[in-house]
Amino acid sequence: MPASKVGFIGVGSMGRPMAENLLNAGTTLMVHNRSQQVVRALADIGAEAATGVAQLSAECDRVFVCLPNEETCELILMGEDGVFANVRPGSIVVDHSTVSVGLSRKVAERAESVGAKFLDAPISGGPVGATDGTLSIMVGGEQGAYDDVLPEFEKMGTNVVRFGDSGAGTAMKLINQLLTCVHTVAAAEAFNLANSAGVDILKATDLLQKSFGGSTMVGRSGPITADRDFENSGAAMRNLIKDIGIIMTMADEMKLSMPTGSAAAEILYEGRDTGLSDLDIAATIIPIENRSGK
Repeated sequence: MPASKVGFIGVGSMGRPMAENLLNAGTTLMVHNRSQQVVRALADIGAEAATGVAQLSAECDRVFVCLPNEETCELILMGEDGVFANVRPGSIVVDHSTVSVGLSRKVAERAESVGAKFLDAPISGGPVGATDGTLSIMVGGEQGAYDDVLPEFEKMGTNVVRFGDSGAGTAMKLINQLLTCVHTVAAAEAFNLANSAGVDILKATDLLQKSFGGSTMVGRSGPITADRDFENSGAAMRNLIKDIGIIMTMADEMKLSMPTGSAAAEILYEGRDTGLSDLDIAATIIPIENRSGK
């Protein structure tokens, strides 16, 4: 069922291009963001600026949120004047944020209590995928709600999969992020070895991407590491630091062994503790170099 009006809360580095793709596809869109400069830019291309979360939630029958962390997500969705305090019965709320499975299920219960539906639908693909409309969207929640929102999903992503009931999309995103963290640190370790052995990183990256040792993170981090261009980031280390914390807590609760996850967490936390959080994820090579006496 097509939505009469879609709302989007959180139009930052990921949410803004996602909102632009909805607008470009003809969606009637209302937006809200802490930074009004972004809201004005979207209003210039056809979006309606909401006065706040309450207005947007009350007027839209689809509400998408894309927020930076679990605390903000919980506040916006379940706060005193948040989405579920104002949303209309029958509306569908979609969360693109990376949070814990526990929070996704808690939000789903709150949605049900006010007669709304909820989909956890975290995303992967970074700002480039968000801009190009090629995101992977991992969805958990009721099949009917998924079917209703699929037309909007397909305006923002090309790999949209429902994995099961509430929390399943979030679980899949955390699986993806575990591998992203591990592969990022592994690539940094490999490039530190390459530097130490006198191997050109760009040549190594090209060869690795045609070999079993290649990965998305090798391909991404190689040129950034070769140029030491860690400050112009489309993917800041703070995001992986946040995600690995959620992942390791989940693993602890499930009593799972996480040998490579633990090793990746150690390096990421060293990056955080030495002031690297705002640098690109490829800067995970710096704590490895420090350990190596470089």
